[in-house]
Amino acid sequence: MILFPAIDLKGGECVRLKRGEMAEATTYNADPAAQARAFHEAGFTWLHMVDLDGAFAGESRNGVAVEAVLAAVGDNLKMQLGGGIRRPEQIEAWLEKGVTRVILGTAALRDPDLVRTAARRHPGQIAVGIDARGGRVAVEGWAETSDMEALDLAKSFEDAGVSALIYTDIDRDGVLAGINWEATIALAEAVSIPVIASGGLASMADIVRLTMPDAAVLEGAISGRALYDGRIDAETALGLLAGD
Repeated sequence: MILFPAIDLKGGECVRLKRGEMAEATTYNADPAAQARAFHEAGFTWLHMVDLDGAFAGESRNGVAVEAVLAAVGDNLKMQLGGGIRRPEQIEAWLEKGVTRVILGTAALRDPDLVRTAARRHPGQIAVGIDARGGRVAVEGWAETSDMEALDLAKSFEDAGVSALIYTDIDRDGVLAGINWEATIALAEAVSIPVIASGGLASMADIVRLTMPDAAVLEGAISGRALYDGRIDAETALGLLAGD
């Protein structure tokens, strides 16, 4: 079970949003590279990064910050990166720079062939981000909600060679309401692709919940605000998930 600390980038800084609202951003660290080093020193092995500005713009907006993080911890932390990555050349550029896997969100709905082609070309390095509001897929930085059901989108990539699905319940993201366990576990049980839970991880109780037998179907979970606020203690959490 992997615990992914999150660095969401807005204006070059580490922020957390509430329910995906850019106007509801709280800045936690003006130096993303320093934050990434702190996560490495705390014992994490993966880093989840999202270019929030890029998600709205459809292209990288915080590339300098991402490159600074790669320079700081690239040899020590695996990184998955999403936000505004919607063309083959963007995917290839980030993988060449040292990103472990690229997350395709809006592109997964708008251009599923891009996902399939990229997954064939870069085995194990393409993940799909499924962000849901009321069970339906949201895109364009969560600004638009489609008619596509999250489960239907997930199943459409069963044979694509995608390395992971990152499932976010937008209504719970950044508000410390707890993960939507029922929907997330149901999704993981319905598909063969590894699922990572995102949105709402709120406390050490949620970490304990991740150790329960039914949660073993998940590859891991992403934590943002609760780590920054200290509601989740990194050392204790990592120990619990490692079975210590």
